[in-house]
Amino acid sequence: MQSKGSNYHRNAKPGLLFRSSISALMLCTIAAMASFYVAGRLWQDAENRVYLGKELDRITGQGKSSISVDDTLKIIGCREQQKKLTALEMELAAARQEGFVSNHLSTTKTTSKNQPLVVIGVLTGFGRKNNREVIRKAWMTTGEALRKMEDQKGVIARFVIGRSANRGDSLDRGVDIENRNYNDFFILDSHVEATEELPKKTKLFFAHAAERWEAEYYAKVNDDVYVNIDALGSTLAAHLDNPRVYIGCMKSGEVFSEQGQKWYEPDWWKFGDGKTYFRHASGEMFVISKALARFVSINRSILRTYAFDDVSTGSWFIGLDVKHIDDKKFCCSSWSTGGICAGA
Repeated sequence: MQSKGSNYHRNAKPGLLFRSSISALMLCTIAAMASFYVAGRLWQDAENRVYLGKELDRITGQGKSSISVDDTLKIIGCREQQKKLTALEMELAAARQEGFVSNHLSTTKTTSKNQPLVVIGVLTGFGRKNNREVIRKAWMTTGEALRKMEDQKGVIARFVIGRSANRGDSLDRGVDIENRNYNDFFILDSHVEATEELPKKTKLFFAHAAERWEAEYYAKVNDDVYVNIDALGSTLAAHLDNPRVYIGCMKSGEVFSEQGQKWYEPDWWKFGDGKTYFRHASGEMFVISKALARFVSINRSILRTYAFDDVSTGSWFIGLDVKHIDDKKFCCSSWSTGGICAGA
């Protein structure tokens, strides 16, 4: 029996091995097919996700379907900066309404321990040296006396002049030499001297003087006017409680519309059918307060000038909350007791 069973097993072994090989082959085939199927599904799902992502981007109009944490923080930071910028712009607008200048202007101002009361700009021109010499001897003084007037009375006086159309010529050199001798000029390097440019020259004087000196007042004077410094000082001191004042000998007058007339105004039509100027200070001498000078400094590029500097200056303050002070002591036609100025 033993010998017979052994023979049976030996005879059955090849069939079993054959079936085992087929089963293994089928399993491998099925496994391979399953792998391809799974891979295909995964690939299809990935393509679907990419397609859906692109469609979402297209519909929402965004380049990304999600925002990272870093991007979110950047957006929040930008919004905070925008809020700060808006607040600063509002503060700047409020400061400009009050007549304050930008911070960068303060770097050019003098740092005198005692703030000057007034800066007087004596508008002069080429060929007016004799007038300047008379003024120096009469009231403006020179050298140490000029410095003493600044330190003790708070009054700074300078001759205001521009440059020649032929820059660097004998006219410019003559002024430079005179300035080296007296050191009493305020030269407007950006301004070209011309009679018809006097209104622009007056505007530039106020603008640049406000940048250079931080005084309570700024005065414009012609170079044929004598000034009583003590009377001027006492008059201005009485108005220190008014932040926006425009002081002078107030007047009005006819607007001349015919070209060729001595006082012809090219913009005559702007003054209405009555052809009369609005009230303004006479051009021989007038004074504006610190806030108004700063206003001119800030807005110099958009402030309109007319044919005459006194009318131009008056026009700048018509729409502002400014106190116009009509003081007859500033009427320079004749010298009177207590008067501040007199024409030559």
